[in-house]
Amino acid sequence: MTQTDIQYVLDKHGRPKGVIVPLKLWHEIQSERETAYLLKSPAMKKRLLKAKQRTTGISFEAAREKLGI
Repeated sequence: MTQTDIQYVLDKHGRPKGVIVPLKLWHEIQSERETAYLLKSPAMKKRLLKAKQRTTGISFEAAREKLGI
């Protein structure tokens, strides 16, 4: 993604009023904001760090089966 992928919306005087960004970039921005929000909570931060260190788990199929979907 390059700087040229971002489009600026200008008013009739040429002043920037908005931005159009590619969806991929928008999803990255949203993900970072959500992570930052979650990390504000000490309890959630502890849970996220614990989950990040986890090396075991179950397959996607097993999780779907447990959830009944």
